[in-house]
Amino acid sequence: MGDQSIDVKHYWRAMLRLIAWLLVCWFVVSFGLGILLVEPLNQFHIGGFPLGFWFAQQGSIYVFMLLIFIYAWRADRLASRYGVD
Repeated sequence: MGDQSIDVKHYWRAMLRLIAWLLVCWFVVSFGLGILLVEPLNQFHIGGFPLGFWFAQQGSIYVFMLLIFIYAWRADRLASRYGVD
């Protein structure tokens, strides 16, 4: 019984660390690239649109969807590793 509670404790620590990193990535892309760095990024273009505008409108959504898949994949691996699947 004691080993299982230690595994669950480490599992949740790893899950919270994963969630924190994914939220930081999402923040950097959506707020950092889409708002704070919009002017320098607007010097470049993707599909005829300024890159800063693209990140604000499309890029942050694509990154968010990618982060959802990364979360599902990593959460499944963590659950298997710690035996809580």
